[in-house]
Amino acid sequence: MDPLPNSPVHVVTDPGSTWIENQRTPGQSGLFGSMGTAHSEVLCMVVLHPSELSAVMFTEEDVKFYLAELARALDHLHGLGIIYRDLKPENILLDEEGHIKLTDFGLSKESIDHENKAYSFCGTVEYMAPEVVNRRGHTHSADWWSYGVLMFEMLTGTLPFQGKDRKETMTMILKAKLGMPQFLSSEAQSLLRNLFKRNPGNRLGKTSGPDGVEEIKRHHFFSTIDWNKLYRRELHPPFKPAAGRPDDTFYFDPEFTAKTPRDSPGVPPSANAHQLFRGFSFVAITEEETQRRAQTHICLHFFHVQQLHRSTSQFADAYEIKEDIGVGSYSICKRCVHKGTGMEYAVKIINKSKRDPTEEVEILLRYGQHPNIITLKDVYDDGRSVFLVTELMKGGELLDKILRQKFFSEREASAVLYTITKTVEYLHVQGVVHRDLKPSNILYVDESGNAESIRICDFGFAKQLRAENGLLMTPCYTANFVAPEVLKKQGYDAACDIWSLGVLLYTMLTGFTPFANGPEDTPEEILARIGSGKFSLSGGYWNSVSTEAKDLVSKMLHVDPHQRLTAGQVLRHPWVTHRDQLPKYTLNRQDAPLLVKGAMAATYSALNRNVPPVLEPVGCSTLAQRRGLKKITSTAL
Repeated sequence: MDPLPNSPVHVVTDPGSTWIENQRTPGQSGLFGSMGTAHSEVLCMVVLHPSELSAVMFTEEDVKFYLAELARALDHLHGLGIIYRDLKPENILLDEEGHIKLTDFGLSKESIDHENKAYSFCGTVEYMAPEVVNRRGHTHSADWWSYGVLMFEMLTGTLPFQGKDRKETMTMILKAKLGMPQFLSSEAQSLLRNLFKRNPGNRLGKTSGPDGVEEIKRHHFFSTIDWNKLYRRELHPPFKPAAGRPDDTFYFDPEFTAKTPRDSPGVPPSANAHQLFRGFSFVAITEEETQRRAQTHICLHFFHVQQLHRSTSQFADAYEIKEDIGVGSYSICKRCVHKGTGMEYAVKIINKSKRDPTEEVEILLRYGQHPNIITLKDVYDDGRSVFLVTELMKGGELLDKILRQKFFSEREASAVLYTITKTVEYLHVQGVVHRDLKPSNILYVDESGNAESIRICDFGFAKQLRAENGLLMTPCYTANFVAPEVLKKQGYDAACDIWSLGVLLYTMLTGFTPFANGPEDTPEEILARIGSGKFSLSGGYWNSVSTEAKDLVSKMLHVDPHQRLTAGQVLRHPWVTHRDQLPKYTLNRQDAPLLVKGAMAATYSALNRNVPPVLEPVGCSTLAQRRGLKKITSTAL
């Protein structure tokens, strides 16, 4: 691409930089560089994820965080003499951590001081300030009106002024009385009323310079915000986007990703093409830059097939399906080979009519970068089925490998438990519960048998902690802003994960399961034993097990989930913290892997079985009987 002569080219190297050269703040999307041609101006910017701000009604605590970050970004722009003029949810994106980024500065006005006004009629009508609508001139104060509109929309899910057409909407902005929802807190109502002042001189944030944003920061709506921590990015966002790799195309519009790429050959340079480079100089690439580019090439090669698709192509176009690996109630897992690279993967094919895979995909996208969680490579959706392509677990199931091991010590068992529990603790802290931690879902990625190669798989039953409005909750907001019954349910699910790890530990130490003797045990028998909370920790194979190990097993399998250890408490147990001092001698275990596998399968089958409800005639229901009684009484009267 040839640069346009005399075209201003700004090259910005810092990823957190703003669109303006040499002015940096984390609040705006980064511009890496620009290039002009005779027909186009090309801006190279940071790839960000679509904003969730335009799709969710937030809690007030969520709104405080986003508005505080937004106030910081607007303050930075106003300090540079810039009016943003197009503040709306669609222009607020999220980075990989969930912090906001302002984008689309096409309507912004530069080089304006606080004495002069801009007179352009521009922006999105519903978010325009009255002084923009009446075209009498506006300053940076117009952005704070739009800020109030955004706040109102985030809290209520509706716009404060919206008519059936543009003309009616503008009339409402100029004259209509604001209807304030009474379910909002008094602090929120107060801030909105101070922002929705039709006279810019009376509006909050009207003061020129840094004092303008200070008026907003001092408002009691933001009393719980630590602005110093906010500026240092030490406050955790209430939402983290479901994407984790630089080359994810999961959020790209299928309208564009579905198109077939076409080559655009360059136009042969003209005789005076060298004139286009007047004013430019060549800079030699340093050795450090060469090494960095080589590393980048390696990373891009590694991520070559890790792109996510939304019905943009067929799975069979990119992969060749091989033999079955496993079959479940709602899905089937097969080995597959990528046609372009020849690399082997596993594909989980989920029947959408039986289970919604959205939650599983989101969890894998958010947390699949953890070294002990299976990595999601590709997602395909053909309308009937969803194809989740993951790394292939060549080492097989954890329990299979351990039971086949002739020499297995407590030290090795503790190392395995530490790795798995550390991963489970990470998930629990993030508000995620697995709810299906059976041994068949814990596998080795290779045949080394090292604890580091363990992967937790199959998040089909996993859940993320959500607030009443459906928004995902992160640790910093969980304790104060989630309903107690939601936290109680989450705690119960987390306790179930620990119970499953207790069953695994019991089996690793002795070679048999705590609640089932074999595959012939009935579900009723197994559930009765689990409900009683009774299991043996003495005699037989337990004679070679240490007292500390027995203590940990008993606390992980406690029948009362409230008294069961948490993942953090398991990691702090002496048997785990002092694992380097545990004995190396081989445990005396039952040598019957097939029997153990059958007993384990029977245990989880009993726990997960769905008992069909007993249906009776409609007339037997309490409601029908009550209606019948009411009808008789009315007739008698």
